[in-house]
Amino acid sequence: MLTTKKHKFLSAPLISPPLEAAFRPWVLEARAYRKKVEASGQGTVLLLGLEGPGGRLHVHRTTILESEGVEGYGWYLERLAKFLLWQVGGSRLLVAGSEAAAELLKAVFRPGGERAFDVELMGNVYGQPFRVEEAGLDDVAAGGAEPVALGGHLEGCRLGFDLGASDFKLAAVRDGELVYSTEIRWDPRVEPDPEYHYRQLNEGLKQAAAHLPRVDAIGGSTAGIVLENEFRVSSLFRAVPETLFQKQVRGIFHRLREEWGVPVEVANDGEVTALAGGLSMGLTGILGLAMGSSLAAGYYDAQGRITGWLNELAFAPIDVQANGPVDEWSGDRGCGVQYFSQQGVVRLAQVAGIKLAPGHPADQLIEVQERLAGGDPAARRVFETIGTCLGYALAQYHEFYGFKSVLLLGRVTSGAGGELIVSGARAVLEKEFPDLFRECELRLPDEESKRVGQAVAAASLPTLESALKEVAR
Repeated sequence: MLTTKKHKFLSAPLISPPLEAAFRPWVLEARAYRKKVEASGQGTVLLLGLEGPGGRLHVHRTTILESEGVEGYGWYLERLAKFLLWQVGGSRLLVAGSEAAAELLKAVFRPGGERAFDVELMGNVYGQPFRVEEAGLDDVAAGGAEPVALGGHLEGCRLGFDLGASDFKLAAVRDGELVYSTEIRWDPRVEPDPEYHYRQLNEGLKQAAAHLPRVDAIGGSTAGIVLENEFRVSSLFRAVPETLFQKQVRGIFHRLREEWGVPVEVANDGEVTALAGGLSMGLTGILGLAMGSSLAAGYYDAQGRITGWLNELAFAPIDVQANGPVDEWSGDRGCGVQYFSQQGVVRLAQVAGIKLAPGHPADQLIEVQERLAGGDPAARRVFETIGTCLGYALAQYHEFYGFKSVLLLGRVTSGAGGELIVSGARAVLEKEFPDLFRECELRLPDEESKRVGQAVAAASLPTLESALKEVAR
């Protein structure tokens, strides 16, 4: 990895995570590098443009010290490009301002290159090969698709669902009032038959529908990447062969729409997390982070809209230590999923010397939480470590999102562990990033937020206008 090649760390955290002594926050290292470039007075302006659907071009401006060569700036540029790729997404990365920088990223982000996983996934998401191209500074100008309004339509009789790796949640909502909710355990990641997934979800919806006089619309939230109501990538279906995924899983929500005869609208779980926060708190400018089987993120902007970005922060780097934890799927080090998810809890529990019973990560998480409730200091260090790492990650995320509030959801944040995570993150913000500490509100869901949960917020995605069109059709 480029972060390990001849890179001398420029900074160190003031607060060290109890179980991650070697943790080196990307945010501190990136800031130190930018200050170094600025102090030199010889920085080269670099524009990175990510091209997405509808002609959208998201542009990020940075500077590098090109005179140092790839050995000097390669680690910074590769991590920055990697973060932007999973924050925003796109089928093409335009690099303007430096031919050498463009050639570096071409070599890294290509089939068979160091970031072959990212290249393949982006190709699957957007339906065309991902590529890096050099461009002129004047050619890279932001534009294209605008953010769109998301959900908030609670009138009528609606079903909502939220698909996770250890369970899926269902809600029946009538004119904004929750009349029924339930959680159904499942383990989709080991099931190769697409019919299993469809049958489980459909039977759950029928169970919820029994509590309504009719069903006007269905809205869904799911782990993975969904575009145009189609699964493009999802670890939920990792056991399904690729040919069956394309034939039977990708369009599973279209099949639901045909069977039920009502509109079905589905969004990524991170976006619905942010929407749930907006609906319950009446706020905008919210970054929602759901720490469950993975790390899901979504941003509800200052105008109450979604950005259309991927927001797959599970794959986005936060730690640049040379021997950081490896993500089992992407093979990369120091990514968010290894800190802010059930996987992260299980990994840190092992570091703490806790011997967990074999089983599903969701059950192992519960065991760690029960140990914490029983006063186990090792379990306490697990959640303190997550909180400290989160504090630095939030400062990093803020540089790219500019949020006003953060809402933390997911099983990892339940109970006393959630309080430790929040207090640890706040301690970092107060000491290292005092301006952000004063400006940003970090929240766990209150009772109102829990009432307007993921499944309820998902139910609000379709409009009744689309329901009327469906009936007419």
